Amino acid sequence: MQWNLETLKVSARYLGDFSVQGIVTLSRVQYGGTVCHHIKLDLPLVVYGAIRDTVIVDHKDIDSVSSS
Repeated sequence: MQWNLETLKVSARYLGDFSVQGIVTLSRVQYGGTVCHHIKLDLPLVVYGAIRDTVIVDHKDIDSVSSS
């Protein structure tokens, strides 16, 4: 799997507990060399009382990738 997933649809685990799906808007290399992805969610997610429509996940937490 390539590291740049921008514009691709992904399924991932946010904070290890929440399954999310959406479109990657930004993939970047973090300090230290690991990769993270900013994901615009298909459906808003309530996390500990806060509504999220965008999340940031580490590359290792990406479960699947598709082109649409």
